[in-house]
Amino acid sequence: MNLSGVLLVFLAVPVFLVPLFKQAVKDRPRESTDLTDHVIICSFTPREDVLRGELDAAGIPYVVIEEDPETVIELNSDGVEAILGDLEQDETYRAANVGDARAIVTDVSDDRNVSVILTARECGEDIRVISVSENEADAIYQRYAGADQVIRPRQVLGRSLAERTSLSLTKDFHDTVALDEDFELSELLVKEHSDLAGRTLAEAGLRDQMGVTVIGMWVNGEFLAVPEPDTKIDSNTILLVAGSPGDIEEVSARTVSPNHHAESRVVVAGYGVVGQSAVERLEDSGLECTVVDSAGGDGVDVVGSITDPETLSEARVETAESVVLALDDDTATMYTTVALERIAPDTEVIVRANDIENTRKLYRAGAEYVLALSSVTGRMLASILLEDEEVLAPSTQFELVRTSVPSLAGRTLGEADVRERTGATVVAVERNGELVKNPGPEFAVEPGDTFIVAGDDDAVNNFVELGRS
Repeated sequence: MNLSGVLLVFLAVPVFLVPLFKQAVKDRPRESTDLTDHVIICSFTPREDVLRGELDAAGIPYVVIEEDPETVIELNSDGVEAILGDLEQDETYRAANVGDARAIVTDVSDDRNVSVILTARECGEDIRVISVSENEADAIYQRYAGADQVIRPRQVLGRSLAERTSLSLTKDFHDTVALDEDFELSELLVKEHSDLAGRTLAEAGLRDQMGVTVIGMWVNGEFLAVPEPDTKIDSNTILLVAGSPGDIEEVSARTVSPNHHAESRVVVAGYGVVGQSAVERLEDSGLECTVVDSAGGDGVDVVGSITDPETLSEARVETAESVVLALDDDTATMYTTVALERIAPDTEVIVRANDIENTRKLYRAGAEYVLALSSVTGRMLASILLEDEEVLAPSTQFELVRTSVPSLAGRTLGEADVRERTGATVVAVERNGELVKNPGPEFAVEPGDTFIVAGDDDAVNNFVELGRS
């Protein structure tokens, strides 16, 4: 009996205990990495989704330092290089191989960013440190702590939302990206009852009659690259157009509804950094603002929750030209957008989203324009980190980059099938100091050409990946 018992124990070890041990090792979060020439990201948030996509497209490795074991395990199972560690401990950065890294990005709270910067500097004096700050005062202290560059995407996002308000309010809000003196890109929102609403691109005659090229269209949050001539322009469609400043100004006048007589007033909901930046930009242009915030304080006109119908009524949203939702909660933003669609259907709704995945939901809820904090943050960081790529429009719904693609040399754009393979549009090509505008399929690429490419984030990343193939 004793011998049988011992034998059974030995038989049970490989059958039961070994698999359990292997499973425990498998479920244990990683605590170090062997990556080199990589970017260290502190820590995992949706704000860095776009940045990770940009780094993947450029072929730059990265490791995420996260303090939650379950998050690390989940990231590892999804194929993301992530390690478990305390962001304020030296050994964490040594485990992240900081000595061979190209940069550190820190985007936690403003006060913890300072501690992260100081800790990282203890481990690597020469490492490049980029921090993401919320407040201007904290940004100064992060520079004092040793950050090489500090970005403030919330401030940029607030200004961009303000500049997306109705073009009927002021000519100053004609937001464009100028590529040279006679060629620029712009996003134009087509309002209901405007001259363009309900027409096809061919009927509108934008290219043949006005010399403006439609590069793409945003329809319910989905980007259509180089739409066909029979594509219908519905109200609330956003046109991405390229042309001379005068021609684009003429097209812009055709996107505004002549029958809308709302007050030249904007309601801004949420008075954090994003909301304050939006109000500042609006008031600088001489526009009246009604500020709504649950906390009250200086600068707040209506105290209450924007999700409360009584608050919406007190803010007189139904008579405002536009409502800018600068809330820090996507769920509350969706609820308010749906409510505004019923209470004030003629009022334009401009929305801040935190998570880019919620953009389409907000469009379905009734928003006219949505811009995600993660898009602005990721593009601003990518513009700093990527040496071979320059992001020209970090605070617009489309992405516009300047990059070189040596692999295309010797072929035409048609032969390379760029549009079909990537979904991006080559807006222009810089060659020997000159700008070739709207190159067609027959355009032959030469060594040294630099491309200016537009599209949504995925399309532009596909184009960048094409350059590495």
